[in-house]
Amino acid sequence: MPLALLALAIGAFGIGTTEFVIMGLLPEVASDFGVSIPTAGLLVTGYALGVVIGAPLMTVLGTKVARKRMLMLLMGLFIAGNLLSAVAPAFAVMLIGRVIASLAHGAFFGIGSVVAAGLVAPHKKAGAIAMMFTGLTVANVVGVPLGTLIGQHVGWRVTFGIVAALGVVGLAGIAKLVPELPKAEGVHLRHELAAFKNSQVLLAMAMTVLGFGGVFAAITYIAPMMTHIAGFADGSVTWLLVLFGLGMVGGNLVGGKFADRALMPMLYVSLGALAVVLALFTLTAHNKIAAAVTIALIGALGFATVPPLQKRVLDQAHGAPTLASAVNIGAFNLGNALSAWLGGLVIAAGYGYTAPNWVGAALAAAALVLAVLSSALERRGGTHSTVVASRTPAGQQTSVHH
Repeated sequence: MPLALLALAIGAFGIGTTEFVIMGLLPEVASDFGVSIPTAGLLVTGYALGVVIGAPLMTVLGTKVARKRMLMLLMGLFIAGNLLSAVAPAFAVMLIGRVIASLAHGAFFGIGSVVAAGLVAPHKKAGAIAMMFTGLTVANVVGVPLGTLIGQHVGWRVTFGIVAALGVVGLAGIAKLVPELPKAEGVHLRHELAAFKNSQVLLAMAMTVLGFGGVFAAITYIAPMMTHIAGFADGSVTWLLVLFGLGMVGGNLVGGKFADRALMPMLYVSLGALAVVLALFTLTAHNKIAAAVTIALIGALGFATVPPLQKRVLDQAHGAPTLASAVNIGAFNLGNALSAWLGGLVIAAGYGYTAPNWVGAALAAAALVLAVLSSALERRGGTHSTVVASRTPAGQQTSVHH
């Protein structure tokens, strides 16, 4: 794998840390600002919605900019947002800081996915994408637990200051290791938008929203669920997040490996198993050992879907993949926002801290239904039976058989 993938992984590490660390710090942030846990959950929802908006917006703005320069600009935006969160005098200001940081997220992973896939041979594309996303998953093993620990003992503001510093490291890594990449030639915004006429692209994005949303329904409220239901001490949330992160690392790498061999079967297995495990979490959350095992499984099964879903979108939007890739990252976060909001609703309605697990199970099951439908439509040739001519970034004519 090219060394440039390491630079992308470093940036992904910083972004992953800020995205997930808030979940371990919800009680501290809620207490500091005098808001409820469901209200503090808006920091998750707001970040996710910022990714949904920022992904297409920043990608479109970046069509006139060389990809390396755009990645560096995005990291600068990420740093600014986290600094604002660190010094926020009020909850609303922190929410704004979260949204500013999130605007960089989707475009970074969208452009990064295209860059990563372009650095390797065609049969290694999913593996290259998974390598970049390894930074995101490793953040959950190292960055998030450490950030949670620091936030609980020193203060959550210190955590976000450190996250901003991680952004600086990511920016330096991109500047040093990513090669100078010219902006794509022969691909215009209208070509990028044409990908959304393909129903298979839209189905893949819907799978992304529902499938990964299932993960966030449960994990957003992991701190109150484990302390109030399982009986863990507040300090135990740190190592529980390590287990979740380890599951993510393993699931991401396995998903990348098997997506290059059998993409749709990989999605069937991971989404089906995820729905079952999330449903069982309503029971296992009452036992410390069973809860810990379940958390690791949710991380593994959830992130096993990421490389195949991202590769599915890249494959179906071949010839103009950048915007579709970024929007699919937004789709992951739309699922995060939807599930965090739904999870907060069922808790606020009095159904208890385990109720979001049922929400997650239903979302994952719905994603599995869409995966089966997508495959059935593809076999019938109803969505892709023609040969589509497109131009590669280098301007070479290609024929894409679907």
